Amino acid sequence: MRGSEIAIKTSRLRKVFDNIVAVDDIDLDIRVGSITALLGGNGAGKTTTMAMLLALLQPTSGDIFLLGKNLLQERATIARNINFSSPYVDLPNRLTVRQNLTVYGHMYGVENLKQRITTLSDQLHITELLDRKHGTLSAGQRTRATLAKSLLNKPRLLLLDEPTASLDPDTADWVRTLLQAYCKAEGATIFMASHNMYEVERMCDDVIVMQRGRVVDRGSPKKLIETYSRENLEEVFLDIARNRNAAT
Repeated sequence: MRGSEIAIKTSRLRKVFDNIVAVDDIDLDIRVGSITALLGGNGAGKTTTMAMLLALLQPTSGDIFLLGKNLLQERATIARNINFSSPYVDLPNRLTVRQNLTVYGHMYGVENLKQRITTLSDQLHITELLDRKHGTLSAGQRTRATLAKSLLNKPRLLLLDEPTASLDPDTADWVRTLLQAYCKAEGATIFMASHNMYEVERMCDDVIVMQRGRVVDRGSPKKLIETYSRENLEEVFLDIARNRNAAT
């Protein structure tokens, strides 16, 4: 694929903490417009990989290119076109939802910010929450507010960590639908970490499985299910995890 068709590219990406190799020379190429999941158990290297893609951690070695630009060299330029959401990273709790969205909107230079906040509030059903302090919201309400923040700047690349955590099944379903529609309408790319195998099966074009810092398998949900002769992706995940653990 040409460089313009790649949203995320890493080359021999490696991160070492003291003597612990958290990410071990991984090569990724995530195509523009795709929804890709990064799977793995605790300690697989998912969180460290995400942190390096967000420039929160500097790689020990290797290169990262986002939207065709070198992350270490052009971080400021890239930042305008990406965003991130995680239920485990809170917005400032003393600010209202509206204040949070306004602050982040100005940081991203969002035009017609009031209208953008209104549109996202309607889409994510948080209009009635706008003037409540973030710290008073339930876990599910916080997840929706954080998702609104992540879509403010209409990112070309959206990184998500457990995007529907704490949401009830109905709300989680329409959030998945909204994210898929956003990706299609904007030509955006979504790269997500999730432990929800149903969610990954439904949303994702491609799945990357990590274990002990390395990529151990990759393919579409359908392809992985067929390859491992399983009924669903959760069985595939368990099969990979248990076989790899048994071999060590």
